[in-house]
Amino acid sequence: MKKFYIVFCVLGVALPYWQFLPWLIDHGIDPVLLFQEAAQLRIGAFAWLDVIVSAIVLLQFIFYEGRQLKIQRLWMPTVGTLTVGVSLGLPLFLLLREIHIEKQAANSGG
Repeated sequence: MKKFYIVFCVLGVALPYWQFLPWLIDHGIDPVLLFQEAAQLRIGAFAWLDVIVSAIVLLQFIFYEGRQLKIQRLWMPTVGTLTVGVSLGLPLFLLLREIHIEKQAANSGG
């Protein structure tokens, strides 16, 4: 599963930024224009609202599950979610979780 999560961490950055970087080059840092264009069509608003809800749930999951399991470096998927999106935050958290679980099993002799 670790390789799967790593591949999707890379895709989770590459695919969104493949579309975002050309926009950023054309328009510069313009959050007002970004939100105007993102919400210009109903389908765009649908997608953005879906992502926002998913990001909020993911951040809560990262904090709750991460604290329960005592996973270290929870800041990484948190920052990934806030700077790239759920497409990076989720596979990165699941990768950290998988590594943590493997370490726990190795330490307990399982």
